[in-house]
Amino acid sequence: MVYQEVNLQNDQAMSSVEKTPPKVITVSIDEKPGVQAIGTVAPDLPPKPGKYNSMGRDYEYKRFGTLSILGALDLHNGKMIAQVHDRHRSSEFIELLKELDTTYPQESTIRIILDNHSAHISKETMKYLASRPNRFVYVHTPKHGSWLNLIESAFSKMARTFLKHIRVSSKEELKERIIKGIAEMNSAPVVFRWKKFDLGVV
Repeated sequence: MVYQEVNLQNDQAMSSVEKTPPKVITVSIDEKPGVQAIGTVAPDLPPKPGKYNSMGRDYEYKRFGTLSILGALDLHNGKMIAQVHDRHRSSEFIELLKELDTTYPQESTIRIILDNHSAHISKETMKYLASRPNRFVYVHTPKHGSWLNLIESAFSKMARTFLKHIRVSSKEELKERIIKGIAEMNSAPVVFRWKKFDLGVV
């Protein structure tokens, strides 16, 4: 089980005096598509003591489009490498792989937990992987089992924090706020651990 192995690696690293990167670095990858850039049509109304307990917001809104977050969650240090794009294709996914390639030591193998999205297994992606032999190793989650991918916990945290009820004036502002929100998460990273190993999955 990959998660068991990662937990063991992390436990050994914590007890080791010499801090060296693992030979196999495991990252959890997925996309969060369709993040809506929504703007208000009227200013929000502040809460009033004894009358309104929460902020008031007009039910009408403007749509500026959507963005996709491509994220790679490092299961050893809890930090996320993420990119924000207008679309979610092989070319964007390859950009994320290239960033991983430049981020981690060249002597390490990058093991990726991911689903079978077409961008992950396309001809373009396979061509890039072939150009970096032995650099990347795929571990696929079961069909309809993307929720087993630990990065979903990080995406859930985004939805509960800086993406919750977010209003912006443009897609560009949404992108800036997503990048800032991820940077804030990385400033106090949480190492996610999977504990339910009886499911027979990664």
